[in-house]
Order: sequence, then C-alpha cells, then structure tokens
Amino acid sequence: MILRRGLHARGFRYRLHDRRLPGSPDLVFPGRRTVIFVHGCFWHGHGCHMFRLPATRREFWEAKIGSNRARDEAAEAALLADGWRVLTIWECALKGRERLPVDEVLDRAVDWLTNGPIKETIAGGANGSL
Repeated sequence: MILRRGLHARGFRYRLHDRRLPGSPDLVFPGRRTVIFVHGCFWHGHGCHMFRLPATRREFWEAKIGSNRARDEAAEAALLADGWRVLTIWECALKGRERLPVDEVLDRAVDWLTNGPIKETIAGGANGSL
C-alpha cells in the first residue's frame, strides 16, 4: 500500500493484479508496458535477513519456496519476451532492519518507470542495489 499510494501521489496510474499477464503483476502500467512485482522475502526466497527457512517440515518449505521462485522466473521471462519492462521490489526494501527510506524506494521506482532498463530490482540493505 505504501508503494501504491506513493506512486499514485506522484501522478502514476496503474492497474492491480492483471490476471491476463503472466504472474499477475502487482502493478501494471499498460501505456508504459511496465509492471512491478512486490515480493515478500519469505514467500519468494530472497537471500536477505528477512528470509529464514523454517526448521520444521523443511522439505515441504524448500519445495514450496522453490516452486514460487520457478514460477516468478517463468512469469518474468514471459513478460520480458512479450516486450514488457519488469521491476521487482523486495519486502526488505520497505520493512525490516535494513529497509530503505520510503522516499528513496519511491524515487528509484519513479526513475525506473520514466527511463529505466528492461529489468530492475530494488532490495533493502546490502541487497539494495538497483
């Protein structure tokens, strides 16, 4: 919601979870042919301080998170092949001890929306490179 409100306040209009696109991206900017995914670090297996594999039912969680990651990669590849630009914002960029300032995340997202490369990632802390 922080990202959605911030981008809307900066004049960007988008669609939510367009099921016609691979992966049902969180935010879709049809006129710009761009999409933004906001991934939870646990559910998508991000290599940051917010991800820790549970000690119980370890095989189940490895398979579950592994399939989520495979689905993410396939959706991203399909979008890129179809000419869409893709931005992934990780949960750790907005929450947790290594989070970035909200305005920084919004500024980076706006910069990417206006003239960024085909594929980009925003993450918190040491993983915070664009």
